Amino acid sequence: MEKLYQYLPEELVTFILVTVFSLLIGLSLRRISLKREGETTLFGTDRTFTFIGILGYLLYILDPVDYRLFMGGGAVLGVLLALNYYVKQAQFHVFGVTTIVIALITYCIAPIVATQPSWFYVMVIVTVLLFTELKHTFTELAQRMKNDEMITLAKFLAISGIILPMLPNENLIPDVNLTPYGIWLATVVVSGISYLSYLLKRYVFRESGILVSGIVGGLYSSTATISVLARKSRKASPQEAPEYVAAMLLAVSMMFLRFLILIGIFSVATLTVIYPYLLIMSAVSAGAAWFLHSKWKRPAVSGATDEDEDGSNPLEFKVALIFAVLFVVFTIATHYTLIYAGKGGLTLLSFVSGFSDITPFILNLLQGTGSVPVSLITACSMQAIVSNIAVNMCYALFFSGKKSSLRSWILGGFGCVIVANALLLLFFYFL
Repeated sequence: MEKLYQYLPEELVTFILVTVFSLLIGLSLRRISLKREGETTLFGTDRTFTFIGILGYLLYILDPVDYRLFMGGGAVLGVLLALNYYVKQAQFHVFGVTTIVIALITYCIAPIVATQPSWFYVMVIVTVLLFTELKHTFTELAQRMKNDEMITLAKFLAISGIILPMLPNENLIPDVNLTPYGIWLATVVVSGISYLSYLLKRYVFRESGILVSGIVGGLYSSTATISVLARKSRKASPQEAPEYVAAMLLAVSMMFLRFLILIGIFSVATLTVIYPYLLIMSAVSAGAAWFLHSKWKRPAVSGATDEDEDGSNPLEFKVALIFAVLFVVFTIATHYTLIYAGKGGLTLLSFVSGFSDITPFILNLLQGTGSVPVSLITACSMQAIVSNIAVNMCYALFFSGKKSSLRSWILGGFGCVIVANALLLLFFYFL
């Protein structure tokens, strides 16, 4: 935008921008106000807001040193807005100061355009337009919120912005790479990703089908998602069985992408080695899911995951505490396994970790275990994932029931993914 000043007078460009931005705000507010309140409660029309912006620009340039005219005009505008609010409240019982605040922002557009870079004043205008138009959306969102949703958000801000910076970054045990800061950093990163997927699942894809539930739930927790889908499949018809298994495999596919993000955050060196494996296995899992979905069409029924079955919120302190405890346990176990059992013991530990949450084990490897090479960290991560997928298959078989029509599909779909994982793991070892 600044390049226009090379060809046109700066005052002309500023005047046009102020006029256009003020008009856009006025049009947006006029449409919303007419729909919600009626013509009699409007402070002004779209032209009024355009004139407010122009007035602010004129008073700003007429006294560019002390800005007495600009401040005086703002005071007069504030009085008029206050009178308008009083009338609306007294005669029409209409409350709210949104229109007043937007009018004052419109009056301030001129100095913002004249003194700030283009990205800043465009961002201001876009924000005003979005928040004006999304009033109904925010109302619906607030109605769908749980009673403790804002408390959950406050918890996340507390653990990431208050607790984390205050923790010391010194080893708790000599020669063991275990610090309070490292433990909580891993907890914050994993909780943040889980919390984001939880919000998407609850508010964006709330009425989604089975497949979308598997995709979004896989970012949150593949094990929890597979367990929920398996329990829901007990009430499904045999024709829907492949669709549920496809959703479970999509959850596994998203698990690979989740670990790709986590590994990229904590160890770029490991990421450069392991990313082809993770991408290939994510594609294999998604391909198996697509095959099941395309070969067997399920009936057009709602497959949304019930809110009550979605598992615990990732920001509950007991969930964070369990993760932190597992992280400490795997850190100590990894350290002493390397000392007394060597690399072979670490390989065995990676398979054993698959019976629980493998995220603490993998993050512990990524944050450093002494002299462990990147190749061994990569191999152990791959082994832990293979083990965890096998455990998830057992969960799916158990929760779906002994007589479920899903059993053959689960064995076939998960079996293909596990075999592909094992083949890639062997290829990695012999490479």
